[in-house]
Amino acid sequence: MAKDFALQFYASGAWKKARSAYRKQAGGMCERCLVQPGEIVHHKKPLTPQNISDPAVALGFDNLELVCRDCHAGAHGRSKRYRIDELGRVIITPTSPHSEPCGGR
Repeated sequence: MAKDFALQFYASGAWKKARSAYRKQAGGMCERCLVQPGEIVHHKKPLTPQNISDPAVALGFDNLELVCRDCHAGAHGRSKRYRIDELGRVIITPTSPHSEPCGGR
């Protein structure tokens, strides 16, 4: 969830245009695990109230990456939500830090 100071930025046309262009350029797969489709355009250097108006940080492709939901959760120190067991069943995982990319074993 976006922090309050960034809500207006994430609703802006500039962000939507940059996000769309980056998504097309990135090619579709998660740039971290290279296993799952990328869904979220993530800022490598987090946005802060001090740097959100700096286009190089907020909109620059050098600071963006396309990631899957699990790798995005890991980038923010949240847990991986599920795993697939050997029978193909979805197992909800307990809350714990995401320690490896979603494609890792």
